[in-house]
Amino acid sequence: MTGQPIPVIIDCDTGVDDALALLFAVRHPGIDLRAVTCVAGNTDVDGVVRNTLTVLEQAGAGDIPVARGAARPLIEPVRTAQHVHGLDGMGDLGLPAPTRVALDMDAVTLLRREILASPTPVTLVPTAPLTNIALLLRTHPEVVRNIERIVFMGGAVATGNATPVAEFNVWHDPEAAAVLLTAGVPITMYGLDVFQQVLVPAADVQRLRASPEPSLRMAGELLAHRDPATSGDPTPTGGLGDAGAVCAVVDPDGLTTELLPVEVSLAPGPTRGQTVVDRRPRPGESEIHEGEREVTLVDVGLAVDVERYVKLWLTAVEGV
Repeated sequence: MTGQPIPVIIDCDTGVDDALALLFAVRHPGIDLRAVTCVAGNTDVDGVVRNTLTVLEQAGAGDIPVARGAARPLIEPVRTAQHVHGLDGMGDLGLPAPTRVALDMDAVTLLRREILASPTPVTLVPTAPLTNIALLLRTHPEVVRNIERIVFMGGAVATGNATPVAEFNVWHDPEAAAVLLTAGVPITMYGLDVFQQVLVPAADVQRLRASPEPSLRMAGELLAHRDPATSGDPTPTGGLGDAGAVCAVVDPDGLTTELLPVEVSLAPGPTRGQTVVDRRPRPGESEIHEGEREVTLVDVGLAVDVERYVKLWLTAVEGV
């Protein structure tokens, strides 16, 4: 990679795969990780803060500021994913408590400070429910002038996971996701359609689990926890999940996107939280009879070079 590292801020709900994303962001030389902000999602917000500090400490990160953010969605109650990520949000691996501490500053204040202070525009990478981002955009709209792009992990073109049509991060706070789409900056959606494809081979997972370096052992155990199979295979593959969104920041050519209209369903009922992605080649009867509506155009991830991103992640994390 040539040129200066990309200034990045990650907003996360650490979480097993958020941890994999943080580890990559800390280790990749092309990323200048300026700050990490925390929001309720995979587990409660205090657990997210603890997990984030633990991962940064295990990764040997520098003095990266961390701040606690929203404890619940804008409207909905908290609905965690501890059945996926473990009671502690980190696979119940018994990781040591961090010695680092979060700032005595809320996430929105930290986001504003770091975005406006950056000498070059920041790439914002939310890998969590978008509550903090919505609060930032509504409270401090001036930050938009120094945001290069928002690459968010969320949404789905085809099948959801929280519901048949809604992905967890968007479903957890649909109103916040709808606000994100009004940001007025380029947006990339790294949704379930690509998220679920990027799997680290079993041999690599086992190598990491056997590493003498604690951070690599942690990465291996987290990957093993994210094994998509249910067969109890003793040599599991591991999904990179959120880490793929950060890979897309440093290597966008590994992600095939199409600029498409996207909106979030906010109505009560079975479609709430769905990212409605319009892939039609021409307007339909709705537009013909009722007129065109203004919908945000988003670079939607439709395909991913799996081997490329797996190699990218492993190379950065292992330092080879």
